Parts: sequence; C-alpha cells; structure tokens
Amino acid sequence: MRKPWRTLALALPVFIALVFINNTTLLATGGEDRPTLLAHRGISQQFDRTDLRNDTCTATRILQPTHEFLENTISSMRASFAAGADVVELDIHPTTDGHFAIFHDWTLDCRTDGHGVTREHSMAQLKRLDIGYGYTADGGMTFPFRGKGVGQMPSLSEVLATFPGRRFLINIKSNDPAEGHRLASFLRSLPAEQAAHLMVYGGDRPIATLKSDLPAVPAMSRESLKTCLISYIGYGWTGLVPKACRNSVIFVPINVAPWLWGWPGRFLMRMRDAGSHVFVIGPYHGGAFSAGIDTSQDVGRLPPGYSGGVMTNEIEAIAPLLKEPSARKAETSGTMPAPCHMTRSEKNVCG
Repeated sequence: MRKPWRTLALALPVFIALVFINNTTLLATGGEDRPTLLAHRGISQQFDRTDLRNDTCTATRILQPTHEFLENTISSMRASFAAGADVVELDIHPTTDGHFAIFHDWTLDCRTDGHGVTREHSMAQLKRLDIGYGYTADGGMTFPFRGKGVGQMPSLSEVLATFPGRRFLINIKSNDPAEGHRLASFLRSLPAEQAAHLMVYGGDRPIATLKSDLPAVPAMSRESLKTCLISYIGYGWTGLVPKACRNSVIFVPINVAPWLWGWPGRFLMRMRDAGSHVFVIGPYHGGAFSAGIDTSQDVGRLPPGYSGGVMTNEIEAIAPLLKEPSARKAETSGTMPAPCHMTRSEKNVCG
C-alpha cells in the first residue's frame, strides 16, 4: 500500500517543477522593449463615471475641459499619435449611403445638434452636424464646444486615408451579423499592408461573421474574450492556447492578470505566437470593458518591465509614464507625485 503513495510523493515535485518551468516568465523571450499604447477613443473629454449606464449621456457630465479635442475626430487621432499612442480605438456605424461613420453613440441627440439613430443617416447628413453641440461641464450653463464640431465627424475611409501607416482598433457598435460582412468587404478593398494594421472588436454576431469572412483579421467579441480567459485560466498551465485566444484582441483586466498562467512574459509570448494582441485594461467589476489604465496607481500595478499592450483613456498623461523608463521606475518605486497631480481621472476621484 505504501508504493502508490511513494510514487505519488516522487511524482508530485516533478509535476510541480514542470509546471513552474512551463510557466515561469524567466524563460520568456522576445516582445517589445516598452508597452504598446492603445488610446481608447483618442484624446477626448473626460467625464464623471459615477453610476454610468449604457444610455448615459456622457457629454453632459464632462470634467472642466483642459484641451479642445473631441473623441473620434481626425484632430483627436492626430494628437493621440503625437502624444505617444501606438494604436487608436475608434467606433463605427454604417451609413445609409455605404460609408462607415466614426462616432460613438447609437443616437445623435446627446452630443450633436442632430436627432435619431446614427446609422439611419447618410454620411453627407452626418457631416453637417455639430458634434460638439451637447458638451457641458456645468449642467448646461455653458457649452464650450458648441459650434466647433461642424463637419468634424469623419468616415472610416477618411481616417485611413489620413493615417495610412497607423494602427487602429475598430469597434463595431451593433450586434448585427450583417455589419460583420459589410466591414469584411470594406477591409478586403484595402491594400494588404494597410489592412494588416487593423484590429476589430464588437458584438458577438458581427464578429463571428467577420471572422468567417476574414479569419486573418485579429478580432474579439465579449463572448470570445470570456471564453479565452476562462479557458486559459483552466488549462493554460499546459502551454496550450485555447482556440478563442488565437488571432484575437485580448483585453486583460489588471485585476484578472495575476490569474493567467505565465503572466506576464510567458503569457504575452504565447499570445503573440498565436497571432493575438494583448492589452491590459482597468479593473473589471462587471459591465463594459471601457476602464483603462488611467491613473498613476494603475500604472504602478503593471509588472516591472511590462512590454505588452496597455489601453488608456488618458493617453496624454499615461504615455509619459510608460514611454520613459525613468518615469516608470519612479512610479513603481512609489516616488511619483501624489496621484491627484496626475490625470484628469485622478483629479475627478481625488477632488
């Protein structure tokens, strides 16, 4: 009776050692020498995120503006790249005249002087709107961007023509499977080298049709991300990469990352070899995956020497912390200035 236990006692340390060797980051190789920065919506007006719902009009709760940029505009994207973004996230809606409009909201009423569902308009109609019309930081007493956003809603074609060599993450705002086919058709029309700079995420159904039409395009939906992370936590210790994690965009909440086998180096290496792009995002507590690495405290939670992707809503404030090794070293050692002197998100929290 002792022999099985003796065999187990000998095998268990060997098994543990093999799992350790297979997942230690000490043996991870390759990767970038600094993080890849994803600017969510580009440089934009930050807003009070208290009790947000899907239908909250965020334009009516912006913080006091510190710049003139509005999300999803050419000028915002240009400023984002200048600030240090490697990738800019943008939102698309199909129009009645065959274009894709770059705009976040399902309807026009919150931000613009227009009315109705965004996708029920032509690009020509959308171009006539003032996309800065509804922004206010004082409950409607003043509207600092009113009159400044006329003609500023771009099409996807316009964006790609303006930034032909830049990387973008395209967000499909609907769950209509036909939209996946439509975007796939558009992407096929692009030069191969330009299409290679693009990634997509969105609703489960359009992403499924997009992947069916264009399997090579890195694409992610909420369901595919959930399946990827849960499966990897379950058996990633073996070194096997789940199918849902392959050729994808992977958002990793900073509070979930420590549960991933081989985090960070070995995990990043495995996902890179599987054709996927990893971006750390803010803590996940349910709801949408829109929280970014937006504060100096968030930056401090990244592993030392982290070289994967980082999504942020505060590219102009976060980029200096992650692009400059000296600043990153100071942040992780706790010698940075007090958080309330950093990003607009921190000022909103700290008062």
